[in-house]
Order: sequence, then C-alpha cells, then structure tokens
Amino acid sequence: MVLTGVRRTPPPSEGYEKMSPDRRTAVAAGSLFLLTEAAAIAGAVLYHPLLSAADGRLAQGADTRALLGVLCEVVLVVAVAGTGAALFPVLRRHGEGLALGYAFGRLLEAAVIALGIVAVLALVTLRRDAGAAAGADVALAAVHDWTFLLGPNIALGLNTVLLAYLAYRARLVPRFIAVLGLVGGPLICASAVAVMFGAYAQLSVAGSAAALPVFAWELGLAGWLIVRGFGPGSGAASRADGEVADPAGVRR
Repeated sequence: MVLTGVRRTPPPSEGYEKMSPDRRTAVAAGSLFLLTEAAAIAGAVLYHPLLSAADGRLAQGADTRALLGVLCEVVLVVAVAGTGAALFPVLRRHGEGLALGYAFGRLLEAAVIALGIVAVLALVTLRRDAGAAAGADVALAAVHDWTFLLGPNIALGLNTVLLAYLAYRARLVPRFIAVLGLVGGPLICASAVAVMFGAYAQLSVAGSAAALPVFAWELGLAGWLIVRGFGPGSGAASRADGEVADPAGVRR
C-alpha cells in the first residue's frame, strides 16, 4: 500500500545543511559591521558641502546631499545598535557584564550619532532661511562636530576594546584580528582627546592614521564572521551550561 499526502523530511545528505544559530548571528553581525562602515563614510562625504560652507549659505544641491547623508546616518544608527544586540547572545557566554557593557555602549554610540543627525537637520533649516539668527548655524555645525568626536571616536574606541577583549579571550576570531581592535580602540580614543585639545584637526592625516587600525579591525571582523563564523570557543560555555542544566546527564 502506498501512502500519499505524507511529506518526507530529507536527511542532511539529501537536503541542505541547516545554518546554526551562531552561524546566523555571525553573518548578521558581520553584515551590520560592513553596513556601519559604508553608511559612516557615505554620510561624511555627503555632509561635507553643508558643514564646510564658510559663508553660511548653501551651495546648490548641498541641502539635498545633506539630507541623503542624514538617511545614511539613520542607517548607521540602526546598524551600530544592531551589532550590540546581535552579538549579545554569544558574548554573554564569556562574560555577561562585559556583554551588557558592549550592548549598552553601542546604544550610547548610536544615541550620540542621532544627536548629530538632529544638528544637521536644524542646520539645513537655518541655512535655507536667509533671516536666521547669525551664528546659530555655526553653533549647530559645532554640535555635529562634537557628536562626531564623542560618538564614532571615543564611544567607538571603548566599545572596540570591550569586543576585542572578549573576542581575544574566547577565541571568537583569530587573535591577530582581535589585536587590531585592542590596539585601535585606545589609539582612536587618544586621537580624539588630542583633537579635543587642539593638537590637530579630526579630518587630518594624523586623525585618519589613528582611525586606520579600528577600520581594519571592523573590516577584518566583518569579513571573518561572514565567511567563517565564530571560532570554536564560541560554543564552549553554552555546552557547559547544557551539561549543568541536564541533571540526568543525558546527552541529546
């Protein structure tokens, strides 16, 4: 007798190999890191005509470019917050306090960037209005510059150190990638302090050189997570938890 209407689930040899939750997390986190880099660079390029208008008047098309930059930075805010949320389930296995610190640190970084977005939107409004109060546009540009220093530099540097330390300790990625973060995080924080005290401009050769290790860390981390996923240490704590949680000692 032949049974009909019964769906047969193919074994792994006949179907496709299901992606594990950690592998999905790695791909999602890596993609978000790539998105942060692309959105940050695009936003900075698109903002330039607005922020560099020395006479306070908008060049033709500068406001449209600035609004496109705002959209890029909205994507940046979502991606920055998303990396903290995506990585939390894996990072908590290796230190819940540090994992929470990273997640909330990324939220803080995203909030500071959002404040800079509001400053740019207000600046666009003021520079469209010929009768705007003198000096208000300069103040708003300064607000954006300070949020750019505090968010994608100081907060980013601290968050980088937290994540790189956890990645190094748990061997989530090759250690040479984690070392880039351990070096780049403090370096970009130190550079931000130097900019704060007027040693050099943020968008300068020295400022760009100080940001290179963090840039390399995020690209290396993103590429590794997308292509290879987390290292073998990522699941060690979860396996140990599973053994403790199973009092009968039954392996499933």
